[in-house]
Amino acid sequence: MQHKCKVTVLKKMLFPELQAQYLADPASGTCPFYEEGQEFWFERYAGRDDFWTEGGGAHCAEAWDCISRYIYTALQGGAIMRGWTRDERQMIACCNDGTRPVIFKIERVDYKALWLADDRENPALRRALLALEGVSGVRFCTGRGFAEVFLEQEVPDQALLEIAAGCHAAVTRIE
Repeated sequence: MQHKCKVTVLKKMLFPELQAQYLADPASGTCPFYEEGQEFWFERYAGRDDFWTEGGGAHCAEAWDCISRYIYTALQGGAIMRGWTRDERQMIACCNDGTRPVIFKIERVDYKALWLADDRENPALRRALLALEGVSGVRFCTGRGFAEVFLEQEVPDQALLEIAAGCHAAVTRIE
C-alpha cells in the first residue's frame, strides 16, 4: 500500500489587536500566502518526492515548520495523531504566526498502485473497482503506467486482481 498526503487550508484567522500592539506593520492583515479551501497534495512514489522539495516551494517557512512532521508521517503510512483525532489518518494544525494563523487539515490518503499493461483509462475497470467495498476512488495515471485505487480500508490484492481480470485489464504488479 502507498500513501499520499492532502493538506487543506481550513481557515485563516486574524488578531488585529495583537498586530497593533506588536508588529512593525500593524495593518499586516491576514496571511497573504494561503487561501481558505486551497488543497496541496504530497506524494513519494514513482520518482516523485514532494516532501523533500517542500511541495515545490509552495509553502511559507512558518507553516512548513508546523505541518511538515505530519505530512512526513502520513507519507510513511503512520498514524498522524493516534488517540487525539477521531480518525488517526487526520490532523488539524496551524502555523506559528500568532497574529494571523492559518488552520490546516492534514490527511493521509491510502492507495494501491495497479501497474497496468495498457496505459489507457479503462472505464469498465473504474466502475468495477468503485463498486468494491473499501474503495473510495480510482485515478488512472496515464503516461506513468498505473492506476491509483484509493482505499478507506484494506482491500486484498487478490480482490483487485480478480476485478481487473473480469474487466480484461492485465495487472503487472500491485504496490
